[in-house]
Amino acid sequence: MSSESSTSSPAVWKAARTNVAVFDLSDRTQIEITGSDRARFLHSFTSGDIKRLKPGQGCESFVTNLKGKVVAHVFVFCTEQSLWLDGTPGQLEGIVGHLGKFLLIDDVQLIPRTAERGDLFVTGPLAAALLQLEGSLAVGGHVTRETEGNAFDIRRVDLLGEPGFLLSIPLARIDAVKLSFRALGIPEGSRELFESLRIEAGYPRYGVDVTDDNLAQEVARTKQCISFDKGCYLGQETIARLDSLGHTNRELRRLQFSTDIVPEAGHQIFDEAGTTELGVVTSSTKNSGDTATNQEPSVLALGYLKRSALPIGTVLSLVIDGKTISGRVL
Repeated sequence: MSSESSTSSPAVWKAARTNVAVFDLSDRTQIEITGSDRARFLHSFTSGDIKRLKPGQGCESFVTNLKGKVVAHVFVFCTEQSLWLDGTPGQLEGIVGHLGKFLLIDDVQLIPRTAERGDLFVTGPLAAALLQLEGSLAVGGHVTRETEGNAFDIRRVDLLGEPGFLLSIPLARIDAVKLSFRALGIPEGSRELFESLRIEAGYPRYGVDVTDDNLAQEVARTKQCISFDKGCYLGQETIARLDSLGHTNRELRRLQFSTDIVPEAGHQIFDEAGTTELGVVTSSTKNSGDTATNQEPSVLALGYLKRSALPIGTVLSLVIDGKTISGRVL
């Protein structure tokens, strides 16, 4: 492991890509679901195959509404006693409010845990070694560990394109764990750098890149989030119909533009000539990798594009302050 503890963006960017780094994501949404009907209940309102999960396993999933649109985007982790939902910040009220409408006679309890537990995200090629994970922990897999009499959960989620692990820890213990990482020389990255890296990796954030206006397949995480073998669930009819048609009218894509001006969310995307609108930017950032690798500055973005512009390499453009800026689909 590197002994460098600098938190400068280039140093942490390099550590996250080639070694290991940690990010404090303690505002992520965490919900525990208990009760004897929990698996059957959650299975009926999510696109993932919840019933197949065994303790120690997990999956990425959408919570969908009757129209097949995305109410929430979460990871589901199965334990002996409960199911845990972990997702990007700000989803607590939406998830509890949506699922709570369907709680009638089911033995199910929705227990918010966001205010009492935090997430530290450990990521990079050497993250598993740092956490002393013997063998391979599949994406969605999780284990419970204990240190100084305090239990915490390690959950495999590759948010940034490298092996990544969410450490779900009581909030009162977060600072102590961060200090232990610092003592080992593990650099801690800023929230801004995490956002840059997640955009680079193409991982969408609910409320920014995904809302309840989006059909599930538009988010372009069908392989990760949607099971076509499971039984009935809310929104399945629309999702299955889209699958039989073979496409949506728009999808989320990773983009790169040759500029150091970061476009705001909602900025229009055009064709190469700058005359035909093709889509819209949802999130964007200066490319941290440019500084770390001494490249010309560029902007990375996520955005929805019309079907004609989806292929990799499609040339795009932005118009900023009257200037046409070239870009492409990654």
